[in-house]
Amino acid sequence: MLDLVIFDADGVLFESGDSNTAYYNAIFKTLGEPPLSPEEERLGVFLSAKQVFEHRAGSDQERIRRMHEVGAQLDFTPFFHLLNPPFELRPFLLEIKTRHKIGLATNRSVTVPSLIDHLNLAGVFDAIACTQDNVRPKPAPDIVNLCIERAGVRKDAAIYVGDSEIDYIAAQTAGVKFIGLGDRVKSPTVIERLHDLPAALERVGAL
Repeated sequence: MLDLVIFDADGVLFESGDSNTAYYNAIFKTLGEPPLSPEEERLGVFLSAKQVFEHRAGSDQERIRRMHEVGAQLDFTPFFHLLNPPFELRPFLLEIKTRHKIGLATNRSVTVPSLIDHLNLAGVFDAIACTQDNVRPKPAPDIVNLCIERAGVRKDAAIYVGDSEIDYIAAQTAGVKFIGLGDRVKSPTVIERLHDLPAALERVGAL
């Protein structure tokens, strides 16, 4: 039986490639850095900001510090408008919530409260965990584990829905079930669209 369905944010509840690219490029432009490379654009969808900055700057801690400083001063609102949910999320999630608790476990950090308001999802999630909670980002299992702890359920009654290899690794390391979404992740259970999730939850829950 599944008591908790945990969602990743980027790539699951919405496509965020354009938004994340614009956000990081705004930071890098301020610092006189070149824009994201195609590989960095790909990584920017699922890595935390800290991981993106470290990928760019390596071990240059002063450079990383300046990236964080500029990012903290940006107004996130213009970047939220570039997010692309597949449909109106609130009724979809509330329908799932009639049968399961709902969680959010994401590598995002300070943007999470504003993001939830922008998507009209206030009050939907029973538990939220992100890198602002001072835990290691995925692929470490910390964010998934913290979400489960806050929801007050057993690990064997939780499932994580993600779209990347780091999501799958985090779920496996945390010891929870996993449903992959889209073609960026390979796992035993994969769905093509978020719309297919309720049927997949029924199948997994019956196992």
